[in-house]
Amino acid sequence: MTGLLIRDLAQVVTHVGDGAALRGRGLRDVTTLDRAYVLIGEDGALVSMGAMVDLPRLADDVEELDGSGLSAIPGLVDCHTHPAFAGDRVQEFSLRAGGATYEELLAAGGGILSTTRATRAAGANELRRIVARHRDAMLAHGTTTFEGKSGYGLDRDTELEQLGAVVSAGGVPTWLGAHAVPPEHPDADAYVDWAIAEVLPAAARVAVAADVFVERGTFGIDTARRYLRACADAGLALRLHGDQLTEMGAVPLAVELGARSVDHLETTGPDGVAALSRSEVAAVLLPIAALYLGRPMPPARALVDAGAIVALATDFNPGSAFCESLPVVATLACTQLGLSPEEALGAMTVNAAHVLGLSDRGRLAPGLRGDVVLLDAPDWRHLAYHLAGDVVHTVIRDGQVVVSRA
Repeated sequence: MTGLLIRDLAQVVTHVGDGAALRGRGLRDVTTLDRAYVLIGEDGALVSMGAMVDLPRLADDVEELDGSGLSAIPGLVDCHTHPAFAGDRVQEFSLRAGGATYEELLAAGGGILSTTRATRAAGANELRRIVARHRDAMLAHGTTTFEGKSGYGLDRDTELEQLGAVVSAGGVPTWLGAHAVPPEHPDADAYVDWAIAEVLPAAARVAVAADVFVERGTFGIDTARRYLRACADAGLALRLHGDQLTEMGAVPLAVELGARSVDHLETTGPDGVAALSRSEVAAVLLPIAALYLGRPMPPARALVDAGAIVALATDFNPGSAFCESLPVVATLACTQLGLSPEEALGAMTVNAAHVLGLSDRGRLAPGLRGDVVLLDAPDWRHLAYHLAGDVVHTVIRDGQVVVSRA
């Protein structure tokens, strides 16, 4: 095959720009083509796109895909997921639905450590199978690139098995070595000392970033700083879970250390918004987790209007966001966060790719990866408009059709 032509599309939409992260009004700046085509080369890179009337003559052996009645967007990028886990937390979900408090859930054996027990028992092969299954579910919802964290092993072997499972499934691996304090360690500082000495050297050979959960009851600012500095010295990009339940300094720490992102931000106030707007730290917002836990939504509108880099992700995990669908995130962004469809799309394509340090995807432009999602609607805004709808028709990753409802 010498390439793939997607022809007669009702619409093609992509953000404009030079590859930099989108801020402010730039998050709304899209190019929309009607009755259009997208051409991908045999190397998997996008060659051109444009109106059908401008389609050049092509070689006879170019594969053609009929896009009649469909719209095309860039492949979606999920920059925050936790797919490498065993078991489930359905009992915890049921107890929460019945009004149980967080303390009662822990007393009943719930929380992160309940997943840790199941994940440690799973083994490397089972974790690879599990992550591959979750990757396929993400693909079916239009996610062509996903980040996957460890953090449910909290011992050396299982953390490395989790990272290996993410890599095996084609994901971008993040070492969430500081997710919770496992019971075999007396406190957070002792655990971080052990993790830096015993896990970080091997994790840094697999992962591209490190993450820490900054929250009361997990890791405080001083401990998180020590962990992140050690990870940066090992060559890892830095990520933080911050301001999910309490605002305790995660944003200033992220800015201080030049982190790639700080994620959650449900409790972030005006000072945090202002600090992020002046920085290169991306704000990764996770509205499914806020919805799932009945928490306030993060201040998306304030962050965008202030000029911060804003990305969106699913936070797919077994405890607080059991959902692999970025289209659902898009709907929540437009109905609960005050974002426009254009802003939501940019936050889960261009800016999500930026969070992962990937400049070769997130837009439809010549030379970038041929990652394209075809929506079963003539207007691309159905991505957010059709809540939980079966809107993804075809997924093309690196020039190859990987999901098709044709």
